[in-house]
This record gives sequence, structure tokens and C-alpha cells, in this order.
Amino acid sequence: MASALEELQKDLEEVKIFLEKSTRKRVRDALTGEKSKIETEIRNKMQQKSQKKPELLDNEKPAAMVAPITTGYTVKISNYGWDQSDKFVKIYITLTGVQQVPTENVQVHFTERSFDLLVKNLNGKNYSMIVSYLLKPISVEGSSKKVKTDTVIILCKKKVENTRWDYLTQVEKDCKEKDRKPAYDAETDPSEGLMNVLKKIYEDGDDDMKRTINKAWVESREKQVKGEPEF
Repeated sequence: MASALEELQKDLEEVKIFLEKSTRKRVRDALTGEKSKIETEIRNKMQQKSQKKPELLDNEKPAAMVAPITTGYTVKISNYGWDQSDKFVKIYITLTGVQQVPTENVQVHFTERSFDLLVKNLNGKNYSMIVSYLLKPISVEGSSKKVKTDTVIILCKKKVENTRWDYLTQVEKDCKEKDRKPAYDAETDPSEGLMNVLKKIYEDGDDDMKRTINKAWVESREKQVKGEPEF
């Protein structure tokens, strides 16, 4: 049975295939967001895997005790505030004592339509926040973070300045404007999220788009059957 990491890698390869076949901006934006989400999941899985301690054999003795670095468990951040200026969208996360951790323990990764924050070893816990499907594209190079007293500020540089964001994410917009369940749920299984994206694109697409999706799907299945490498 394939591991969760292997399944994520297969999903990522499939998204890449559809991105190569797609030429429409709306479709590419949806798939790009899904790709970013899966890549973040893969990074998190690999990080968790690297942090696992090797098991000792029955006849092995533990090495001399060394004071461990307390990492604790990871807490998902769900509460935040945000506002905007002509150039930036600013997200405010309250974390008591965050100014006391080393600078390298506060990490932010940006893509054009997402960001993820990881704060390591704050009072014995890690804190994580992933925001996908930002309402509009941002400049990766121009985006940054600031650490203040008890606060982390994420600065997303607007790719198009002087434009107003009515919502932080596309999901929020869909929920509030169309009064329906969001098409992309950050808590769902990555494979299920990918299927929802493809189903929505297929249902809304014309005959050319449906033929493109069907062709890409067949090629992806053939690759898996032949055992070709995912990367």
C-alpha cells in the first residue's frame, strides 16, 4: 500500500500534467493553487519524517543522554486579522512571546497565490498556518514577514498595486457571495481536493476543455501503469 507521501507525490504529478495541458487563466489559477497546497503537504510530511527518532535494536544501548531540543507538537493557527494598503495585504497573527524565539525559527514560504507560516519551538510547541487560494496574485519577491511583540505580521505584496481585496481568499469570496460550500477546503485530503478541482473544471468547461482533461487523465493513468518515475 502506498504511503501518504507517495500518494501526495502522485497527486502533484497529476496536477502538473493538467497544468501543462491547460491554457486558460481561471483553470491554471485553480490548478496552481492546488499544486501549492500539495507541495506544502509534501514539505510537512518530509519534515515530520526527518524528525522521527530511529528505533534502537534489542541489543543496542542508547547513546549518552544529550539535552533534547524541545519541539512539542504542532498547533494550527486559525485566528488572525488582516487589512490592506495600496501595496500590501497584511495578516496579523498573535503568538505570545514570539519575539523571544530565534529569527530562523519563524519561517514563511510564499507562492503567487498562497503562503504558509511555521513558528518552531515557541514555549515547547510549533505553530503552523497555511493560507491557499489568495484572492489575487502576490509578488513572491516583494512579500515578507515582521516579528513584533507577541505578533507575527505577514506582508503580501500586491502584484497589482492600488487594487482592493474584498476578501483574503477566493474561498471566502465563494462562501459569502454564492452562499455555497467552498470548492477548496484546506482541511480535506489532498487527493479529494484535487478531484473536486478537476470535477469543477470539467463540469464548467466546453468540449475542448473536456477533451483536454480526458487526454491528460489517460496519459497520467498510463504513466502510473508503466511505472514511470513521478519526478
